[in-house]
Amino acid sequence: MTIAVSPQSLPALVLNADYRPLSYYPLSLWSWQDTIKAVFLDRVNIIAEYDYSVCSPSFSMRLPSVVSLKTYVQPTRNPAFTRFNVFLRDKFECQYCGSRDDLTFDHVIPRAHGGETTWENVVAACSPCNLRKGSKLPREAAMFPAQKPYRPTVQDLHNNGRLFPPNYLHESWVDYLYWDSELQP
Repeated sequence: MTIAVSPQSLPALVLNADYRPLSYYPLSLWSWQDTIKAVFLDRVNIIAEYDYSVCSPSFSMRLPSVVSLKTYVQPTRNPAFTRFNVFLRDKFECQYCGSRDDLTFDHVIPRAHGGETTWENVVAACSPCNLRKGSKLPREAAMFPAQKPYRPTVQDLHNNGRLFPPNYLHESWVDYLYWDSELQP
């Protein structure tokens, strides 16, 4: 579920049972309403809380900021082949000129020349580069991708996703997001 990530929406970071986020990009977040429902259904453990509460006439509860699932969810081994994941694999950069603007995707071997729409033949490209290359082969256009297209692993996408943190990170989330960050003494 996608929600607007702002301090006012009070989302909860959702961790797997091993205390790793279900997803880094997009960051695995639940709305506070979905989080409260999961608490009452006994599907999650509350790890950290906001300083805000929800109240009814007979009940009060601080809103969770970090929860972990009680049951481990096996991560997918192969990421879905989507436009977004191609952009993430290519770090949101045109593979021909490095631009981050007006991204689309390009078939390295054009479909007109038998190229397929696969991980190994599609790269992120800005519209001007895509138009300039057109239906030409890389050598005909003298345009070669900076990185050879490849089928990424989930870990590849997670690592790239860490390069693009969300606009809002609550302080209680940081310990669970950056496993390789240096610990404070």
